[in-house]
Amino acid sequence: MAVKIRLQRHGKKGKPFFHIVSADARAKRDGKFIEKLGTYNPNTNPATILLDVDRALYWLQTGAEPTDTARAILSYKGVLYRNHLAKGVAKGAFTQETADARFEQWLADKASQVQSKKDGLSSASQKEASERMAREKEVSDKRAAEIAAANAPVVEEVVEEEAPVAEEAPAVEEAPVAEEAPAVEEAPVAEEAPAVEEAPAVEETPAVEEAPAAEEAPAAEEGSEEEKEA
Repeated sequence: MAVKIRLQRHGKKGKPFFHIVSADARAKRDGKFIEKLGTYNPNTNPATILLDVDRALYWLQTGAEPTDTARAILSYKGVLYRNHLAKGVAKGAFTQETADARFEQWLADKASQVQSKKDGLSSASQKEASERMAREKEVSDKRAAEIAAANAPVVEEVVEEEAPVAEEAPAVEEAPVAEEAPAVEEAPVAEEAPAVEEAPAVEETPAVEEAPAAEEAPAAEEGSEEEKEA
């Protein structure tokens, strides 16, 4: 009889949960099975897988064919790698101790990878949660402020009427700038009159001869003068 390793669906709508089983290839998907090998829960991140590695390896070695999803699960849990090591031991390529040591090393590496992924998801989840809480707090504070503003007593404010602004006097138009008088044309410079020719020097008239002095009149007689004095 052909045996398959496959998944049986359980759970509810939108929340599937699977059983990993070995079953007759002719049986219905969710019908009878031969053996339950583990469970697969894809609703967590990373997915939760519980698997009996020894029994899964037994069914692989007896010729059971896994479906595509079941093969991925078996590879994730190291069943395919362990089957490969078992074939190497059977061929005499290495001892069983070497195969066990290699498989233990593979499990350790796989566990560190899974743990680092979990840590990354955890930090991302914490960051997302803190951001979500900050957004919720902001909305809550805003709503509280709106409620407080709505419940606050309304104080009527006396608005003083502003005095009408005096209209600005129209700007005095500046007197038009007087046009500059045309520059007076300079009178033509009068031509210098020809120098007056000097008159010929007048010839000096001959000096008038002095008239001969009049002869002194004869002195009056002294007697007559004395009489006058008397």
